[in-house]
Amino acid sequence: MLRKILKLLTSRLVFFGLLLLIQLVWLLTFLTRLTTYSTAISALFTLVSLLAVLWIINKGENPAYQMAWIIFILVFPLLGGLFYLLVGNKQPSKKMRLKLEAEQRRTQESVKQDPSVLEEIGSLDAGAKGQFSYMSRTCGFPVYGNTQAKYYKLGDELFPELLSELKKAEHFIFMEYFIVEEGRMWNSILEILEEKAKAGLDVRFIYDDLGCVSLLPAGYDLQLEAKGIRCMAFNPFIPLWSLVMNNRDHRKITVIDGHTAFSGGINLADEYINEKMRFGHWKDTGFMLKGDGVWNYTVMFLQMWNGLRKTDASYEAFRPERYHPEPFVPDGFVQPYGDSPLDEEIAAENVYLNILNQAKDYVYIFTPYLIIDHEMETALCLAAKRGVDVRIVTPGIPDKKVIFQLTRSYYPSLLRAGVRIYEYSPGFLHAKSYVCDDETAVVGTINMDFRSLYLHFECGTLFYRNSIVADLKRDCLETIGQSREIMPRDKRQGFFDSLFCAVLRVLAPLL
Repeated sequence: MLRKILKLLTSRLVFFGLLLLIQLVWLLTFLTRLTTYSTAISALFTLVSLLAVLWIINKGENPAYQMAWIIFILVFPLLGGLFYLLVGNKQPSKKMRLKLEAEQRRTQESVKQDPSVLEEIGSLDAGAKGQFSYMSRTCGFPVYGNTQAKYYKLGDELFPELLSELKKAEHFIFMEYFIVEEGRMWNSILEILEEKAKAGLDVRFIYDDLGCVSLLPAGYDLQLEAKGIRCMAFNPFIPLWSLVMNNRDHRKITVIDGHTAFSGGINLADEYINEKMRFGHWKDTGFMLKGDGVWNYTVMFLQMWNGLRKTDASYEAFRPERYHPEPFVPDGFVQPYGDSPLDEEIAAENVYLNILNQAKDYVYIFTPYLIIDHEMETALCLAAKRGVDVRIVTPGIPDKKVIFQLTRSYYPSLLRAGVRIYEYSPGFLHAKSYVCDDETAVVGTINMDFRSLYLHFECGTLFYRNSIVADLKRDCLETIGQSREIMPRDKRQGFFDSLFCAVLRVLAPLL
């Protein structure tokens, strides 16, 4: 019965999407006819487009994003400027932005950098200290010692330990995910959350409404509330053309009693644990933290929650040591961080760029999408040209064919520079990871595409001289062994393929 209801909802969603498309086509046709009807109206639309181009140039945004919109306006001079005014803003709605920014300002004292930790890192490597200092100042999330980390090379491995840790919860559970779908994975988690809520624990859950729009029934947050789980659907899907649909909560966070956290690329749906096969074998990565570093994830969650649903006067009750009086075991350094479209700082991309620019021996990368701007393409090529062993692993079986074609369009220039590229033969690779020089690693939710780097709320963790670094390197080499290396001769394109890819490259920032 439930499956029939879900299928009905999905079919209605598709039908509704078609109706929206028909309305959009009708609106564009109407406006086009209107401009031919009146010279004054045509001149007004042209003026709007000209002003939009000048505004775009003056904003100082990423050149690729600027170029995409300028070309679009040149192709559609009468309607392009108006269209930019409707959907060109990369930031969330003003109301949401003000709320989240106010909560961040209110709680910025909760996360302060311990100078002794930075000094300890500086005694090991001045470059590493600079990287961590930048992230601490820019994102407001400090670097910590006294934190253990465990790496999972598959969602299949993370899932049972996530269930085990959730069952141990005694005080609170916070979870924030982009995709949630009913099935073995989510139903098993939900059973524990419901049980814990009935036992009096503070259980809170955030899911991205658009990410789950075809996966969960409408009003699912109210269903969870009825079970005692406080729930918030981020940016609820409204069946109108809306600017804020551009900005999604792409994070994956679980925090348990303040001292244990899980994150990585793994959402809460059965394909992530290979219970359901969609695009062959699903390769993803994640990790568990225990210790001081969990505090950054707690603050990330609470800032999102309280920014949109004011609940906590203070965060102090959720600190790691509150329910874990014993000393935490040190294991190198960790810096969980968040990135968002609330500011103009592309912190997540800058972490990647800094790793590439400082690399001496190797950089191994997992990414499901390779849709990069000029700065990232240059950094990858320069690293390879100066002798760094740069290897990138992308999916062998795509989840989105057009996006996969776009990903492959970046191969030729990277291959010419000496970057080695592999496609994961068993299936789809969803992991987002960097590992460099046996010292530094990043695991998180951040794809190498414009949406993750510029539009979405994201999170990641920067590891330095932590045990995860060796584990991730080992996983990279094993995965490369299962993948097909792309050779320069493999990527020769005909005229029309090249033309199609050129169009995709121009439109990439808007996809």
